[in-house]
Amino acid sequence: MDTIRYYFAVILVAWLPPAVVWWYIVHPFVGFWRRFGARRALVANIVIALATGAGLWFLRRPLVGRDLGTHWALVVLGIAFAAIAIVMGWFRRKQLPTKVLSGLPELQADGKGGRLLTEGPYAHVRHPRYLEVVAGVFGYAALANYTGGWVIAVALLPALHLVVLLEERELHRRFGAEYEAYRARVPRYVPRRLGG
Repeated sequence: MDTIRYYFAVILVAWLPPAVVWWYIVHPFVGFWRRFGARRALVANIVIALATGAGLWFLRRPLVGRDLGTHWALVVLGIAFAAIAIVMGWFRRKQLPTKVLSGLPELQADGKGGRLLTEGPYAHVRHPRYLEVVAGVFGYAALANYTGGWVIAVALLPALHLVVLLEERELHRRFGAEYEAYRARVPRYVPRRLGG
């Protein structure tokens, strides 16, 4: 169990930051990446993410931090949060497949790629993917129970919120009035009510 917990912590500190940084590289500089070309932009960003992840991997021991021990209440909570993330991911994937998640539509040269997602979980909240990530990260942090994992989980909240703000600006540019109408009727994170 201790080895599994340790590797959950390593995943959090070495591979989650590059995944979040990906969007800090794409959203503010989307015009540059569109001129660069969508596929080349994807390859460049994958290389950056892998290099960053590899660098953090080599620093994993100090980044993982102190082992706070196995606490079965946290294990149960972690499994519950991870299960919630898996279920959310299953529903979200129907509208947001990997090709779209990677950013390919928004990197199209004309800036009009893709379509506005408004069905399934997107009918209840505008950013189900980020809720899924938060649930999964807090689940992994609870399962791992290392200080580095908890620091990453807490730091993820403002980091993802800023990504959401950047993404919403980009969605407004791409979809204009259609996005504003969607934004007016669907909340950002917390559904008004499910099923209605």
